[in-house]
Amino acid sequence: MGLFDRVLGAQRRTDVTLGPAEAFIGIPLLAIAADGYIAKEEVQVLVTTLCRLKMFRSYSSDVIASTIDRLMGVIQRQGPEALLSAAVATLPHDLYETIFAVTTDIILADGEVSPEEEVLLNELHQLLNIPDDLAVQIINVMIIKNRG
Repeated sequence: MGLFDRVLGAQRRTDVTLGPAEAFIGIPLLAIAADGYIAKEEVQVLVTTLCRLKMFRSYSSDVIASTIDRLMGVIQRQGPEALLSAAVATLPHDLYETIFAVTTDIILADGEVSPEEEVLLNELHQLLNIPDDLAVQIINVMIIKNRG
């Protein structure tokens, strides 16, 4: 541990402040980053998915992409846990089920679920208090959606 880590370590981990839109973007971004690599194609899928949602209709794809870049910096500097904590703390409760569905869709888009993605989805399920039966229903629907 370096000198700055000792002095600023706790501060660096807790200084993530997000707006609701950033929180919403950050959670599925964590799913994309869960395997330690973020491919441009994955980012494009996320941008396209977000642009289809009512809350992001007024956002250009460039604005969403720049938000993603900023949030990737948060992941690199402060770690995925800091982004997840800040996102869950900021996200309006009425979007919990929606973000769980969007994140599940992003995870299942490539037809495979990595162990890291599964851990993230389980953690998200717990943090957002999504009822088990609803979580299973969302996962089943997204599996069907992503078959074709």
